[in-house]
Amino acid sequence: MRVDWEHEYVEYVRVRLPLLRRTAYQLVGDGQRADDVVAQTLTDLYVRWRRARRADHLDAYVRRMLINTFLSDKRRAWSRVRLLAELPDRPAPAGDRIEDRDLVRQGLLAVPPRQRAVLVLRYLHDLPVTEVADLLGCSTGTVKSQAARGLATLRRALGVAAPAAAERTIR
Repeated sequence: MRVDWEHEYVEYVRVRLPLLRRTAYQLVGDGQRADDVVAQTLTDLYVRWRRARRADHLDAYVRRMLINTFLSDKRRAWSRVRLLAELPDRPAPAGDRIEDRDLVRQGLLAVPPRQRAVLVLRYLHDLPVTEVADLLGCSTGTVKSQAARGLATLRRALGVAAPAAAERTIR
């Protein structure tokens, strides 16, 4: 029966790979590192597939694996190594929207990993607070406070003034 579950695994990965890669890229901000995080997640998923496929919410299970891989990857010393002195030439953005996206992506890199994970899941993937808390293994209050702190850090990184009411809440 190994062929049956391997076929299920391959089909699941084929369908979900673009979303997993996009999520990883939003978390790490680098295409190659995103591929590494996804590859490690999918390797772990293959090892656990027989158990994972019985999960009530397989997508949430895999998303949590991806987040855990990202968070544990950030703790490794080699993840801070940069092999290039300068970034390679990139094509010019084709409009304000892409420029804004690049600014936000760069700003997210200034946010600590756990807060970044909360921001990506809450605001880029539009997940409810309860689901983010479940994925990260923390309380809803922790998600809310991490989101507030992460947004404050992101605003500072982007040079955007926080609304007065939000600034009082964060402090």
